[in-house]
Amino acid sequence: MSSEDGECLGWAARDPSGFLSPYKFNRRSVGSDDVSLKILYCGVCYADVAWTRNKSGHSKYPLVPGHEIVGTVTKIGSNVERYKVGDHVGVGTYVNSCQECEYCNDHLEVHCSKGSIFTFDGVDYDGTITKGGYSSHIVVHQRYCYRIPENYPLELAAPLLCAGITVYTPMLRHNMNQHSGKSLGVIGLGGLGHLAVKFGKAFGLKVTVFSTSVSKREEALSHLGADNFVIASDDKEMSGLERSFDFIINTASGDTSFDLYLSLLKTTGVLVLVGFPSEVKFNPGSINLNARMIAGSLTGGTKQTQEMLDFCAAHKIYPQIELIPIQYSNEALERMIKKDVKYRFVIDVANSLK
Repeated sequence: MSSEDGECLGWAARDPSGFLSPYKFNRRSVGSDDVSLKILYCGVCYADVAWTRNKSGHSKYPLVPGHEIVGTVTKIGSNVERYKVGDHVGVGTYVNSCQECEYCNDHLEVHCSKGSIFTFDGVDYDGTITKGGYSSHIVVHQRYCYRIPENYPLELAAPLLCAGITVYTPMLRHNMNQHSGKSLGVIGLGGLGHLAVKFGKAFGLKVTVFSTSVSKREEALSHLGADNFVIASDDKEMSGLERSFDFIINTASGDTSFDLYLSLLKTTGVLVLVGFPSEVKFNPGSINLNARMIAGSLTGGTKQTQEMLDFCAAHKIYPQIELIPIQYSNEALERMIKKDVKYRFVIDVANSLK
């Protein structure tokens, strides 16, 4: 199928079972500010599970998931100057925004006052429902595309477009890149956590991984380069770390003791939450008494996403992935629920979607 005629082949869920199977649909034609790209790779994110299975109650079927997209430009609109046919580009978690509010003007489009348009299952400004990267091609406004550096392996770039930018954004917002030698704790060692470790080391931080899985110790220390590994359920080990961290980033979505982790922060330390536990509870004294901060974050804006891609290329920061054919996507989603992946599945779309 070609992007020229709008026809697209993808894999879609038809109901809350979330089961994916082949699905044909039409993409919009290329407008004056649009880029059409042939999709080569698409990362698999937990959002793909949540939306295909209607965890939030508003999924619109048929639903084509996928928002860590890497491909090759096949056609550009008349106003497009930053890209040309043949360029390697990425698309992340959103594909449109109002482009005129204070957040869009500050390149924080993910926080658009009118709501950013998600890459899949979003309602675009023309009323159509967006469909994601488990598909043969996609048409996107040039503003929401990112140039993949020439020396960066394309399949490894995919996870950066959600997992990578989700941890990179708060790390820069809280100036973790300007405090070489300070200490960072990373809660959870999955798709986001392993990239937080890599960014932390690139920023010159002393990195400790908190995990409930003893089996991840060797991986964290030997392969990811963490300086320390702590079993979060070991009360003695945890209490011995009180007031020893400048920063902690929580990439996990399981419920945990926020008072416990806040107690590990130094005075004016920062705990950043990028996961979505069912609730966040802590004693006000946990932050007031030592002027600590707890902050939340989503993914990043367009300017910072491009900067992150360039940073990863310059510092040779590569996600660890398992490359799969699209026919394995249902099994991949099940394995991801069980945390049985190191650390991100990436679908080899171009070579398996026929």
